[in-house]
Amino acid sequence: MPRILAITGGVGGAKLALGLSRLLGPDEVAFAVNTGDDFEHLGLEICPDLDTLIYTLSGLANPDTGWGRRDETWGFLDTLDTLGGEAWFRLGDHDLALHVRRTEMLRDGATRTAAAAEIAGRLGIAHRLLPMSDDPVRTLVHTAGGPLAFQHYFVRDRCEPAVTGFEFRGADRARPNPAIVDWLEGADGVVICPSNPFVSVDPMLSIPGLRQALMDSPAPVVAVSPIVGGAALKGPAAKMMAELELPARADQVARHYGELLDGFVMDQQDADLAGGVAVETLVTQTVMRTLEDRVALAEAVLAFCDRLKR
Repeated sequence: MPRILAITGGVGGAKLALGLSRLLGPDEVAFAVNTGDDFEHLGLEICPDLDTLIYTLSGLANPDTGWGRRDETWGFLDTLDTLGGEAWFRLGDHDLALHVRRTEMLRDGATRTAAAAEIAGRLGIAHRLLPMSDDPVRTLVHTAGGPLAFQHYFVRDRCEPAVTGFEFRGADRARPNPAIVDWLEGADGVVICPSNPFVSVDPMLSIPGLRQALMDSPAPVVAVSPIVGGAALKGPAAKMMAELELPARADQVARHYGELLDGFVMDQQDADLAGGVAVETLVTQTVMRTLEDRVALAEAVLAFCDRLKR
């Protein structure tokens, strides 16, 4: 029986996570989820990446956006906007219930991990969804105009400000989720899903002990590139790379992760870049438009992990 840890952010990572969940049972794969995007909004604790994974694995995700719930309604937000409230962050009526429930549980003393497990279980998810830490970590995006909370940069300002760097506030004091560390001890492979390396994966790697636990694990660490043909399939990763004066290419993603990796996966469109990657590289179809694509990529990545482990 394999034992895989999948590291994921939001929409892009959740696609591969869904494929993995269709192939592996709850005792075979666990998902370590970025919580650097979390923030308090309207008095509620919002966890965008975690919620995207919850909705994806439960079959409730909006198929048109990849985030939020399908068949959503917007009465609350429309009324809030009419009353002059902050309506820039899209909280649908059904989605709102999840945030209210999470906030209630955290206020009553539950950990982020316990709250995630309760909500996921209520929505029929048996797999482990593990926040990277039970301690708060907040991603700040440094821009030419000054630092911005991640959701202000990403949603309110639509990724328009030029990026100069990133900060993960609270990471130096945060403890890795012990369930992630425990899972790693017997893992056969670690898959870094095709999430933004700067703001979806780096927040996790910035927590003392978590990167080292990955390095110390005998399990091969394999990353799937979120950059295909010089562009990000979802999100601002390519734009960020250009603004940081880095080539927006798949091989640069591998260089970013550096010695953490034992293997790298890139799309067929980037096959000519494989020779520039320092670790063994799998070139395959990584663009996931359908459920079949998600499952096929998951199969290829798992076979690659198995080959590296042997």
